[in-house]
Amino acid sequence: MGMPHLSPALCWAALPLLALNDPVRIESGSISGATGGSAEVRVYKGIPYAKPPVGELRWKPPKPPASWRGVWRATQFSPVCEQVPYPKGSVYDRAFALAGILPAGGAPQSMSEDCLYLNVWTAAKTATERRPVMVWIHGGGFEYGSGDPPMYGGEELAKKGVVFVSINYRLGLFGFFAHPELTSESDHHSSGNYALLDQIAALEWVRKNIAAFGGDPKRVTIFGESAGSWSVNFLMATPLAKGLFQRAIGESSAYFQSIRTLTEVERAGIKFAESNGGSVAALRARPADDLLRVPSSFRQNVDGWVLPADVYTVFSAGKQNDVPLIAGWNADEGRSLSPWPDNSTLATFVDGARKVFGPQTGDFLKLYPAASDREAAESHYASFRDQNFGWQIRTWVRLASRVGRSKAYLYYFSRIPPGPDSSRYRAFHGAEIAYVFHNLDVSQRPWEDTDRKLSDHISSYWVNFAATGDPNAPGLPQWPAYEERSDLALELGDKIAPIPSPNKAGLDFFESYFRKRRSGN
Repeated sequence: MGMPHLSPALCWAALPLLALNDPVRIESGSISGATGGSAEVRVYKGIPYAKPPVGELRWKPPKPPASWRGVWRATQFSPVCEQVPYPKGSVYDRAFALAGILPAGGAPQSMSEDCLYLNVWTAAKTATERRPVMVWIHGGGFEYGSGDPPMYGGEELAKKGVVFVSINYRLGLFGFFAHPELTSESDHHSSGNYALLDQIAALEWVRKNIAAFGGDPKRVTIFGESAGSWSVNFLMATPLAKGLFQRAIGESSAYFQSIRTLTEVERAGIKFAESNGGSVAALRARPADDLLRVPSSFRQNVDGWVLPADVYTVFSAGKQNDVPLIAGWNADEGRSLSPWPDNSTLATFVDGARKVFGPQTGDFLKLYPAASDREAAESHYASFRDQNFGWQIRTWVRLASRVGRSKAYLYYFSRIPPGPDSSRYRAFHGAEIAYVFHNLDVSQRPWEDTDRKLSDHISSYWVNFAATGDPNAPGLPQWPAYEERSDLALELGDKIAPIPSPNKAGLDFFESYFRKRRSGN
């Protein structure tokens, strides 16, 4: 994808009259797309939003893309960003392959460092329509994934009235490596956080160019799942994204624990460099494939530029990007993320609890009892969900509604998708994605009328929210804005209705636990 796909001769007369006319003129040049599955939708794949981050640009903030002459043929997805495959045969791999998010085996077909591209779906008939815009940030633990799996196809959302954008961003070592040499190169005395800078660059591209596709640059919603939801959480916390989006949706992740400092991540970078070449220059000279073979674990850091402080501190001070928010989690997040090992027992669970919670273990075990191995397994899943998802998400919505002027909406997804894995995974991590995108048929499950109705409702909530900042509309069950005193969430399941905050006692326990950790007690 390093060179543009250009077409010197154009013939647009045969294009459907219902779709946006090609070519479309954006800041970098002219592009042509293709008709989607429906004649009313036009799809533009593999549009560069930054220069390829290769050579000397490896571990640099993204640079604006080069301009081109002629017409860029935006008709095929770009390679995905460099990544290792999911572990062969892992529960997570199998669950997401069945969901249509990953190919069987979890290995992407084409990878490259030259991967900073995005995709656009639009049903606008003219460039003057100013439809709301939704920008999808994929999950994958910041190690895996891309913006182009079939499940993430934006056609159905475009048909419901939005201009849909999906993006790639740098992953793993390429997205987060920090080192004193890189920090000294930076005008902002920063290194790492390149994945977040990529996402910001994509949003800047949207602000400058989305009107050409009939989108409204002043009505942009960012939304994502898992690491994509983490990203939405971080983007609300960074001052660099101010004004680039007007609404936010987080599905099954937020990050309100402590975050490592730049100095801490730099130390890890020094150790990595010493074991793999000795300097940043040597690492930049290494092929990407070589670096992928080396185990590493780099994540976001508080660098004073991208992240001035940890997310909890930013929100507590009311310094977040104050926009309307939807956030929620699924009933069985741990079924695919943290399966209970076959050889685990109640003693395993209790001993683990003592190591983590110390003097609060008694209170923990009252909420998550372990009188038998089977009960311990169920408490493992419940506590994993509540600690890593429920508490994080409710904290996000609480702080946003407490210190901000914008409304926040909390949900709890409980529908178990039908299929051969239903009893094993239940409402697993990522199960809501097919419903959000109204793309049930992609995963070929034996969907029922309940699923199709739920998908239509959820996708409508998301589109309504993108349009107005409020998910409600006639014909949909009423979704109340979150209030701490009532502590209600909208259950999205076999029925759609407001319910008391799910597993409230457990969430309150973790609120107390993390409050004590923050205070040093």
